[in-house]
Amino acid sequence: MTENRNNMTKLRALKESILLILAAGAGRAWRRLRRYMPTFRYHGRFHLRVVKGLAECPSCGLFVRLPILQPGQVAHCPRCDDMLARRRKTPHFRAATAFCITSIALLTAMLFVPMMTLDVMGRVNTVTLMTGPIRLIQLNPGFMLIGIIVMIASVIMPWLVVLLMASILYYLQRPQQPMPPWTAILLAWYQRLRPWAMVGVYVIGLCVAYSKLVDLATVVIMPTGWMLGILMITMAAADTTFDERLVWERIPLLPEARDDIINVAHDPVPPPSQMLSCAACHLVLQSHQHVDLEQDMGDCPRCGQVLRKRKYDSVVGCAAFLLAAAIFYLPANLIPVMAFYKMGKGQFSTIMEGVIELWQSELYSLALLVLFASITVPVLKIASLALMLFVQERQSSWQLKGLTKLYRVVEAIGRWSMIDPFMISILTGMVRFGFLAKVIPGPGMVFFALVVILTIFSANMYDPRGLWDAAGKNKTGLETMTEEEFRQIEKRVRGVKRSWPKGRRRLPL
Repeated sequence: MTENRNNMTKLRALKESILLILAAGAGRAWRRLRRYMPTFRYHGRFHLRVVKGLAECPSCGLFVRLPILQPGQVAHCPRCDDMLARRRKTPHFRAATAFCITSIALLTAMLFVPMMTLDVMGRVNTVTLMTGPIRLIQLNPGFMLIGIIVMIASVIMPWLVVLLMASILYYLQRPQQPMPPWTAILLAWYQRLRPWAMVGVYVIGLCVAYSKLVDLATVVIMPTGWMLGILMITMAAADTTFDERLVWERIPLLPEARDDIINVAHDPVPPPSQMLSCAACHLVLQSHQHVDLEQDMGDCPRCGQVLRKRKYDSVVGCAAFLLAAAIFYLPANLIPVMAFYKMGKGQFSTIMEGVIELWQSELYSLALLVLFASITVPVLKIASLALMLFVQERQSSWQLKGLTKLYRVVEAIGRWSMIDPFMISILTGMVRFGFLAKVIPGPGMVFFALVVILTIFSANMYDPRGLWDAAGKNKTGLETMTEEEFRQIEKRVRGVKRSWPKGRRRLPL
């Protein structure tokens, strides 16, 4: 009786937690959507003024006055060397439109064309892009999570990203018409979802799967396999030619915010303690009072995102995801991730055993790639983020610039660890010949996929500007600089990045 009562209490607490999460999500969605209603009037929680001509470095939090960039020029932060702004050479988004249309055509064709064919002793099995994820979902409830993750990263997210870009480019091709204000929502979601479209990682997983099967049976790569390689190139080219900052500049501010703008070209520069920038559209705003680091300052007058000077609960959220990833890392490498059955006999393999098998097959490049992506990258991410949290907690100034660069590397390479889940998804969908031969994912793959996802969440939660805040580097800034120092910064950001001349001291930041 007592056990049933405890179970009911736990179930009630779980329901209340789910309802609270849904209510919070609904509140945030309503907060975004109500600004586009005809009767909406913007009344911010604090009076904020738009600051024109300034940019905040997303890595160290330094506010820098930017000159007008010409096509092909790049502006870098004078303190941490992160890129602040870039003006693309391609005019009027024509190249991005062409690559986007090509990507849509390829994605549409890949839904109806087979990807690979496997022939084992006269028995042929043909798979498409959806076969692997569906097979994982149907195989076992324990592997449903892997199937859903693979389907999202290889099919759903590429479609969403390309359609979001196409919707934005449609209005950019009509310069005589003003950009709809809800375009800001599309662009903000494009920036969030783009890292989850892992077409390039899936192509590497396809190559690894092919190398494992080519010695055992006859494998033929069908048109979808080749189109995936082309899609990887077209999506990368579309991202390269798509100038997000120029799109943000064309999205209008709310009418209430257009009447009160500070232009640093002829107005005094506000103190950094009263300024913050939008995390989505990078619009710099100024408050009439000191801005706390994680204080909710209302909504951005351009994109509608919640305004905070720093990410909310950055350290706690990053540490929680990082601890969970570290716990799952050992079983992910010790428990088999895949079982290959041939004539009823099973051969289990871990991630390291798969690397050794590739090396023994003289596929040295693939072996090194899998070793780096599946073993080195998770360790690098966990160790690097733990080091950053430790340095921030100690309020140390140790290697701030180096740690900031390391964070950018960790954020960029994290998704490449998905090679193994993609490879096992392809093998599970292809090798289905009953007693003759079959591939079954192992429980270690669930732990490994969780490690990859949790480390990505951990890196996204962390705010590298907290390193510089904890070291006291952002207490003073632009308000202490003279006009001559501003000119030096402008020389620094004009054109391609240059190194500091020998003998010249850095600016007093």
